[in-house]
Amino acid sequence: MRIFSRVLLLIFTLLVLLLAVVLYYTVNPKLPEYVPVEQVHYQDQWSAADRQTYYFTPQGTQVKGLHYDWFTALELPFSERRFATPDYLARFGFLVDPKQVPTAQNPGNLPVGFARHKNAGSNVEYLDITCAACHTGELHFKNQALRVDGGSAQHVLPSSVPTLRGGSFGQALVASLAATYYNPWKFERFARQVLGDRYDAEHKQLREDFKQSLNKFLKVAWNDTHRGLYPTEEGPGRTDAFGRIANASFGDAISPDNYRVANAPVDYPQLWDIWTFDWVQWNGSAQQPMARNIGEALGVGATLGFFDAAGQPLKGDARYPSSVRVRDLNLIEETLQRLKPPTWPEDLFGAVDKPLAAQGRTLFAENCAGCHVPTVTQENGRPVQQLKMLPVDYIGTDPGTASNIADQRYDLSALQWDPAELATLNVELHPTPTEPLDLKKMSVAKGLAYVTAFVESHAYRAAGVTPAERPRLDGYGLPIGVRELRAYKARPLAGVWATPPFLHNGSVPTIYQLLSPQDERSTTFYKGTFDYDPRHLGFETGAFKNAFLFDTKITGNHNSGHEFRAGSRGNGVIGRGLLPQERWALLEYLKVLGGPLEQQLP
Repeated sequence: MRIFSRVLLLIFTLLVLLLAVVLYYTVNPKLPEYVPVEQVHYQDQWSAADRQTYYFTPQGTQVKGLHYDWFTALELPFSERRFATPDYLARFGFLVDPKQVPTAQNPGNLPVGFARHKNAGSNVEYLDITCAACHTGELHFKNQALRVDGGSAQHVLPSSVPTLRGGSFGQALVASLAATYYNPWKFERFARQVLGDRYDAEHKQLREDFKQSLNKFLKVAWNDTHRGLYPTEEGPGRTDAFGRIANASFGDAISPDNYRVANAPVDYPQLWDIWTFDWVQWNGSAQQPMARNIGEALGVGATLGFFDAAGQPLKGDARYPSSVRVRDLNLIEETLQRLKPPTWPEDLFGAVDKPLAAQGRTLFAENCAGCHVPTVTQENGRPVQQLKMLPVDYIGTDPGTASNIADQRYDLSALQWDPAELATLNVELHPTPTEPLDLKKMSVAKGLAYVTAFVESHAYRAAGVTPAERPRLDGYGLPIGVRELRAYKARPLAGVWATPPFLHNGSVPTIYQLLSPQDERSTTFYKGTFDYDPRHLGFETGAFKNAFLFDTKITGNHNSGHEFRAGSRGNGVIGRGLLPQERWALLEYLKVLGGPLEQQLP
């Protein structure tokens, strides 16, 4: 009996210690401090109106059913301070301007990319995270900030998996939601803020609706954790985009047997000139703009229904209702066509050494242009850049992303697709399959192509898109093209200096290191700062409080490949070794490539 009592006491003690640890990291998440800059500088990449359209146009994401006014009224778990204050959200890496104030487009005074929308037939305003949240960057230097529209975000948005860091937005949001629901005094303050004079009539319903949203967050957190779906911690500025979209669309919505380990995070790529690319995504797997954007919206939380109330697969025109907003997605896409690359700000980062940049121009032509200067053609009224795809075996960079997309398979047979009907959809597989599609073994790229084809058609009908309008909304009449290459694209490099870190997985912190052999690159470095190094062209990599340690030895994080060093070409070697002075010259040229300063070179 005494042994049994001691065992119970030990178990109780361990549970108390575990609860204490959870509470500690809930109260004290490991977030960098927010230090507001003196001024945010905006370039003339486009008009101010275009910038606001991009920042706050919704795309149809719903963040587990979270209402916009709920989000703005939430408090921190052990404080009455609001969760959604700009200076707190900035600690997760979201972009705020110290001078920003509420506007009609941004009434909650939230960071870039936090929008709102209503679904048809509903007055509920949902929190809507848009593409701008992930594709807007910022560089800090001497307490000044350069906003990079269409650049690479550095936030920690995706994960709700509990960690001892406690530093992700998802985890912190779940903590505040749980504290609000289970603390009666906190919920009363929340309810009165949200409901106002509707408090008495709607208090009970609010509590029920709020619990439904909280349950969705908790279910995802538990599912992702106990299945170990995301073993490679993403950290600032990265997500395993295809892995998360596949797990949400095929695992959550169809069958748990479709969950796959997603261990290949990628950086958020820059968006200027993307409308001219023949193929997009890091592995060049997608062609049509609308399908690409619908897939992105589904990955961030747009609703998607595959089955009816009785659990039977939807058929015909009933496939597939979603919350995606195709007209708004098209508005964002067409607005981005006016986005120009950023230009080197000499007043902020220092003057360009033009004679050195001229030397770099010659070196660029000799060593870089073969991959990064594509052929341009005219097709359907747009300039099309034919991007070079570099096989993984040649470029030598971390193969995880390309391999997962090419190799992982999903069972979509529960959707009961008719192969003959699939053949009538606006989907083109490259190369053309020589064998019938096996619905039990669909790749993520092919599966998403057919899903988005159905979602797209349903959303077009719901939005009243006419057949005459459809080619424009699709994007230049393009089909939903699909490729599954074990390769990564070499994109044009205008403005590349403003997009650290580098390689598809963000494993190289500066361009200087990218031009160096692998054994001269940092095997570990710290992330989570916006502080820019204008000499090496990248973020500062030294330690600071609550920094994220990036370890290139972890699966998905390898910093191999794209090497300039002695040896035969291939297996990661792409060019001869560059002397330090040659690397400096190339860096100087990359500051001006594609911008007005390039015309001033001798």
